[in-house]
Amino acid sequence: MSGLLKLKTAAELRQIYLRHEMFPTIFCDGCGLGNVLNYTLWALDELQLDLDRTVFVSGIGCSSRLSGYVNADGMHTTHGRALAFASGIKAAQPDLNVIVFTGDGDGSGIGGNHLLHTIRRNMDLTVILVNNFTYGMTGGQAAPTTPIDSFSTTTPYGNIEYPLDICALAQTLGAPYVARWMINQPYPPIKSIAQGIQKRGFALIEMLVPCPTAYGRRNGLKQLETIWQWYRDHTILIDDYEHIMHFGSPDERAALHDKIKIGIFQDCERESFEARWAALVEQVKL
Repeated sequence: MSGLLKLKTAAELRQIYLRHEMFPTIFCDGCGLGNVLNYTLWALDELQLDLDRTVFVSGIGCSSRLSGYVNADGMHTTHGRALAFASGIKAAQPDLNVIVFTGDGDGSGIGGNHLLHTIRRNMDLTVILVNNFTYGMTGGQAAPTTPIDSFSTTTPYGNIEYPLDICALAQTLGAPYVARWMINQPYPPIKSIAQGIQKRGFALIEMLVPCPTAYGRRNGLKQLETIWQWYRDHTILIDDYEHIMHFGSPDERAALHDKIKIGIFQDCERESFEARWAALVEQVKL
C-alpha cells in the first residue's frame, strides 16, 4: 500500500474528517476504538472517498458511537438494526458508499439475524465490526463472542458457551470480502478497510479491540500492557496457522487450540444485490 507514505498527518485528518464539537470522546482509557476510527480515516483518505457520497451507519454500543465523530452524513440507529437501516439506504441510493460501524453484540447478537440475511443478499456494504468480547456499554454481559471460561456480569462463574466465529460465518455465507485484524498493527487493517470499501458486495472487517474496563477488569486484563500482550499471545496469521496444521508437530498443533486466526479469510467476486436488482428492473421494463 504505497500510498500510505503520502497520507496526511493526524492533525490534518482530524481537521478534514472529524466533528470537533464531539470531542473529547466517551471512550475509556486503553479502549481500541480510537484506533479503529483512525485506521478508517486513513483508508478513506487513501481512497480519496467523497464524504458527500458516503453514509456512516451504526446501532447501539461503544463502537456504534464512532459514526457520530465522522463529519459526514450518518445514522445512529436502534440496537442490532444497523444493517437493516444500511440496507435500506443502499437499496434506495445504490451510488452511495455505505459504511457500518457495529460491535460483536450489536452486530452478531442483537443483530445476528440481520447479519445473516444481509450477507445472504450480498448487499454492497462495508461493515467494520468491533469485537471486544463483551456488551461493554450496557453492563459487561457475555456476548456471542465471549471466550469460553471468561467472566462477565452474566457469567460470574465462567462462560460455558462456545464463542461465535463471525468471520467463519461470513465466509460460509459467501461474503465476497472477509478479514479479521488486531489494532496493534495499523497497516493491515488500513489496507483491509480500503479493500472492503472498494469491494462490490458485502465486506466484513472484524477488528479485535481490547476493553480494559468491562472484559479486561473481570478477566485479569485491566492493565493496558497485559491486555495488549494477551492479543499478541492469542492471535496467529492464517498462513502460519495452516502451515502448522499441515506440517507442525502434535505439540505445535495442540498449541493452536486457543489461537484466534487473523488475516484475510475470503476475497472473491460475487454479484451484488444492487447489480441483480438493477438487472431485474431493466428486464421488467422490457
